[in-house]
Amino acid sequence: MTVDPIRIKRPGVLVRVGWTSLGLLSVGVGGVGIVVPGLPTTVFFIIAAWAFSKSNRRLEAWVLNLPTVGPLVCDYRAGLGIPRRAKATAVVMIVFFAGLSVGLVDGLIIRAVIIGTAAVGLLVVLVVAPTKEAVLEARKSAT
Repeated sequence: MTVDPIRIKRPGVLVRVGWTSLGLLSVGVGGVGIVVPGLPTTVFFIIAAWAFSKSNRRLEAWVLNLPTVGPLVCDYRAGLGIPRRAKATAVVMIVFFAGLSVGLVDGLIIRAVIIGTAAVGLLVVLVVAPTKEAVLEARKSAT
């Protein structure tokens, strides 16, 4: 009696094309975020690396090796969170651009949506996302 070797099921071509397209779209939006103030960058590169991990290992490696955002994506994957300086920058940018937007738009509903979105962003940055330095300190004291 012979046993078939374990086969790893690879996703089909259309599925890989879909993941690659999502990754490329995320890289594009993240690239725009580099030059447009207030538009996040790193989160789109995290999404791109995740999508490429399901479709194209070479593009995943490319994202992970980018000099500016690559280390941040790797830190996120390692559970290290966001550096304290990046958190401070994110908070300042969210508050500044949300305040600017609220001051420039008319309509109570639109202003409420902007404030609500900014509040969620601040909650994620300040409460949900761990601070890299705190995680490293906790790991150091645990050993």
